Amino acid sequence: MKSERAKVLHEVAGRPLIAWAVENARAAGARRVVAVLGHQRAEVRAALDARFGAGAVEVAEQLEQRGTGHAVQSALPAIAGEPDDAVLIILSGDAPLLRPERVAELARACDASPSHLALMSTRPSVPVAYGRLLRDPEGRLLRIVEHLDASPAERAIDEMNAGFYAVRLRELRADIASLTADNAKGELYLTDLAARAAVRGGAAVLEAPFEEVSGINDRVDLAGVEAAARRRVLERWMVDGVTVVDPSSTYIDADVGPIGRDTWIGPGVALRGRTRIGARVRIDVGCVLTDVELADDVVVRPYSVASEAQLGARAQLGPFAHLRPDTILEADARVGNFVETKKAHIMAGAKASHLSYLGDVSVGARANIGAGTITCNYDGFQKNRTTIEAGAFIGSDSQLVAPVTIGRDAYVGSGTTVTKDVPRAALALTRVKQVNVEGWADRYREENDKRRGRGGGGKHEP
Repeated sequence: MKSERAKVLHEVAGRPLIAWAVENARAAGARRVVAVLGHQRAEVRAALDARFGAGAVEVAEQLEQRGTGHAVQSALPAIAGEPDDAVLIILSGDAPLLRPERVAELARACDASPSHLALMSTRPSVPVAYGRLLRDPEGRLLRIVEHLDASPAERAIDEMNAGFYAVRLRELRADIASLTADNAKGELYLTDLAARAAVRGGAAVLEAPFEEVSGINDRVDLAGVEAAARRRVLERWMVDGVTVVDPSSTYIDADVGPIGRDTWIGPGVALRGRTRIGARVRIDVGCVLTDVELADDVVVRPYSVASEAQLGARAQLGPFAHLRPDTILEADARVGNFVETKKAHIMAGAKASHLSYLGDVSVGARANIGAGTITCNYDGFQKNRTTIEAGAFIGSDSQLVAPVTIGRDAYVGSGTTVTKDVPRAALALTRVKQVNVEGWADRYREENDKRRGRGGGGKHEP
């Protein structure tokens, strides 16, 4: 991947590659999941623990990278207590498009196979260096030859090994010890299990579409798989009753959901992380929502951004609004254009419609925040909280210097800087008294015209 990160930590549809493998195994019914880790194993283990819980995915270490057969050998001590009749599924960590139902099908084929080995094949639509399946005249699988070891005639075979296996532990334990590194790579090939299974009646082979089993070896592969995964995600939601106006420009991560029926998603929208969306929600053009919860009937107007926020039923956001983490909009609350929030609790029916910053604040029910209002929450050393109680009215261009409380039903006049608490139903004013000087503008222009040599006249020339 030419990257500082391990390949399995690169993401497809917002989910690390290794997480796709674990999710697929679990969805197929696996009792235990063991990840065989080598390169950057500490970082990969930390990612698994963060996603699934500490120790939920067991880890086996492959201290040397000596091939796929050696990787499976490295996992055997972790499952030493499993009975001989248990079925082991072997999945690649870089093939996220494999469907869980395919994994379950592979396990069933293993049980039905006389050799108790089942593997998956594919017929690639593009040239790839995969192993070829060699069969006898009756179609029984004899062995798999890797691309580097294959003759020109063998390389002409279009049926190739996809790299997924199901095998009963009794047979695996017996066969894995007999693997040798007598091949072009000098590695232990897991594909050699096919030849061992041939003497027991042959492995079962399930064919899968190439797109579904395609692995990732570089950023080109990553982009291709990403496009396929996102298309699959969008199709799932559209089938479930969600309108996606322009699938080609819409990005929904694999972990997003649920999304309620009759939700409408405009072009250029990105839904990320574990975003959850209710029914009849409208998300307009260009919005980016990350780990956000939207209740029923929420409206998100164009080009709004929200992260780790919650919007209650019928709440309205945007356009061009920014909800930073720990923002809560209760039912019927409104946050409008060019309003930014952070650690803000906007209660039911409250409004902040224009050009405001609301940080570390509680805004009571039905309160109104005028344009240009700022909660001055940072004093250079610590963050302080502002409380605006229910029904309060904050006039435009006001600064609320925290910590401060605006009482219930109080008014703050436009242009006021509030530095102390405002009692219930009081009016707070700090603006300087206005003075009008009659005729001043005409006299000012005349004086300037005289300086420029234009003479009087009292009229301003642009």
